[in-house]
Amino acid sequence: MPVTTTRPSDRPAAQDFATVFARLKPHMGALDVFLRNQLAAFEPEIREMADYCIDTSGKRIRPALVFLSGWSGDGTASTDLVRVAAVVELVHLATLVHDDIMDEANMRRSRQTASRQYGPEAAVLLGDALFAHALHLASQFPTTEVCLEVSNSTRKVCAGEIVQTLRRGTTNITRQDYFRVIDLKTAELFRLSCFLGSKLAGFPLAFVEDSSRFGRHLGIAYQIYDDLADFFGQEKSIGKTLGTDLVSGKVTLPLLALLDRLPAEERAGLVDEILGRRQPDLPGRLRQMGEHGIFAAVGEEVESELLKAEAALVPHGGLPPVPLLRQLCDTLRYRVGNLRP
Repeated sequence: MPVTTTRPSDRPAAQDFATVFARLKPHMGALDVFLRNQLAAFEPEIREMADYCIDTSGKRIRPALVFLSGWSGDGTASTDLVRVAAVVELVHLATLVHDDIMDEANMRRSRQTASRQYGPEAAVLLGDALFAHALHLASQFPTTEVCLEVSNSTRKVCAGEIVQTLRRGTTNITRQDYFRVIDLKTAELFRLSCFLGSKLAGFPLAFVEDSSRFGRHLGIAYQIYDDLADFFGQEKSIGKTLGTDLVSGKVTLPLLALLDRLPAEERAGLVDEILGRRQPDLPGRLRQMGEHGIFAAVGEEVESELLKAEAALVPHGGLPPVPLLRQLCDTLRYRVGNLRP
């Protein structure tokens, strides 16, 4: 299976996320206003720190999934969708703060991470504060379902991060382990975003369930892409520190694929780097990835998940959100293609 597939003739050309999300400008504007207004709820001593995390430079894929899965065709953003988009974004921001502490990353969204800016001790508590406020907002819906779903998903995301952390610096990881972790830590919030967006927009239960499936597979595909970008991306365009997975001993799919393909002696050297026994040789590993076709192999995994995501939407072709959600799959294909060495 190739890394990219032929796009159906009735689908618009794939573009970057910023272009695809242009139709969401009113929605994102309303979200920005809502998030900025939330700063007053934080204690004055940490308000500046919260403001540092709540910026407008990120892709905001999860809020976009809320808006797109709840799309009614009129281009307006309902109050409920804006509020729940803020909830998922705050949960996501909290996970990023914690991720950067554990990865010892210096850059996020083309500037210093919160950990670098304020120190890891303060940053970990800042992440907790963002989590707490997300749940506070979720509790304000008239139904308890939103808060229940958000709290369950937050727990799953944290569980995924915990499992991944405990497995750092070890090569005793299978493909099944890897997919389980990314299903929890990344795909769960994608799934939640689509579930809440379609649910609060009043779509039929069948679409709510299938849009959730779409979100899950898109989330898995996105995390595999992100892991690929850690090796094949450009720091300036990606906007974050690259090579952190190998440096931190995090075994992702590109490293798993390389471990499977290396001869025994070279494999032992890579294992030593993952275990922290020797300094990571990122240029050398990139060369080996090129020699062993790692980019193509991992790209096929992205495509497999995108096909599953698109299949979930097939029964609902007449609903307004479907063509917009499908376009996200083409957009991710475009981004993978841009990474190609």
